[in-house]
Amino acid sequence: MTEKHTSRTESILIVDDQEDFAHGLARLLQRNYPQATLHCASEGKDALEILEREAVDLLFSDMRMPGMSGLELLQKALQISPELSVIMLTGYGTIESAVEALKSGAYDFLTKPVDPSTLFRATQKGLERARLLGENSRLKRLMAQNELGSTLIGESAGMLRLRDAIAAVAASDYTVLITGESGTGKELVARAIRNASARAEKDFLQINCPAIPSQLLESELFGHVKGAFTGADRSHKGLFVAADGGTLLLDEIGDIPMDIQTKLLRVLQEQEVRPVGSSQSVKVDVRILASTNQNLEEKMREGKFREDLFYRLNVLSIHIPTLDRRTDDIPILAHHFLTQSCTEMKLPPKEIRPEVLAYLASRNWPGNVRELQNIMRRLAVFSQGDVIDMPLVRLAETQTSTSAEHDELPLYKDAKNRLIDDFTRTYVTELLKKTDGNVSEAARLSGLERVSLQKILRRLSIDASPFRHKHS
Repeated sequence: MTEKHTSRTESILIVDDQEDFAHGLARLLQRNYPQATLHCASEGKDALEILEREAVDLLFSDMRMPGMSGLELLQKALQISPELSVIMLTGYGTIESAVEALKSGAYDFLTKPVDPSTLFRATQKGLERARLLGENSRLKRLMAQNELGSTLIGESAGMLRLRDAIAAVAASDYTVLITGESGTGKELVARAIRNASARAEKDFLQINCPAIPSQLLESELFGHVKGAFTGADRSHKGLFVAADGGTLLLDEIGDIPMDIQTKLLRVLQEQEVRPVGSSQSVKVDVRILASTNQNLEEKMREGKFREDLFYRLNVLSIHIPTLDRRTDDIPILAHHFLTQSCTEMKLPPKEIRPEVLAYLASRNWPGNVRELQNIMRRLAVFSQGDVIDMPLVRLAETQTSTSAEHDELPLYKDAKNRLIDDFTRTYVTELLKKTDGNVSEAARLSGLERVSLQKILRRLSIDASPFRHKHS
């Protein structure tokens, strides 16, 4: 007795070097699943081409085929479509190989000659598995879209388009170039792409390219072996290897030196990295997101950015609108940031007067969303009551004005020292974040002696211990 077929259109691919057997199996399945789309291929290469262009639910593959074996096809097919249900077809004496295939990700195996009732039961179960996995993916996408609404605040047309674009690019594994002015939220968009993707449970690593000295950037990205250069007293695996299976954000990609661009291009092409000082390459599986606030096409014309690297990075692209392009979102963003700030400082909720919201929506925001967030933080700090009014806004804006407009200019030496301290504090904080509070590793990355870095920490009253995390 055969199983009842589903009314949903399914797609089944049969791969066997015995073409008569493959087509006979297809005819048998077509009679029991008249609405299914059946494909046949006589070798692995043709099967992979079908998988690349078609959405296939169930794959039958012979174990022994000339050229690409069934096990090789299984591994490559699952790389293309990780949720694909694969049933291996094996002859007498190759059961051990079929068990190996199950360990490698196959759903089931059948022995030749194939019994029709066994075939239909296995097909029905395989298609049911495909439907369940497909529904699970759909629900995950819906959850991700809901999450986008809670992290990417706004209901303007520009924001709705941005969320749609994020959901679309997250569904693939292609490289994404994220562009937008400073303060528009490029890192937030990158995290949203990762969280809505199939790699959501894997690592998300990022590097601010211009923050790392050029002589250290290659090692930070690709790793190095012990003794590769002076001070390399141990091997370092680099971000590409550390992010294997996950997502890597190359922040401000437009600032990387030309020699690193060349090596990065090779990594994107070959999907492998060669650590500094090593003669061996390491295969990596990393989804690359890159961001920039610069015009890379203009940099290409100036000879400052490789054209081939640009096209490798710009497979998919997302442009984030400036805040001036989404003024409808300013009131909701203002409320969100004020509530967030009050919560962080354990303050009671505050109300924003309508004239304040009107003013915020009408003023220019050269610093974009980040500038609005900073203003709302200042308003939360300066407010003595539970209402945000215009006099308070004027006070907060006065605090952000330059000293040249309101006070006498400080002495050159004092201004310079303040600037250097601000830079050093930001740089060292990023180092400690990157190294989880490991001062020795931070010193190595910065090119400083450990004693010198400790002196800086003491002078700026920076404690490394809060940056330390416990790893399981």
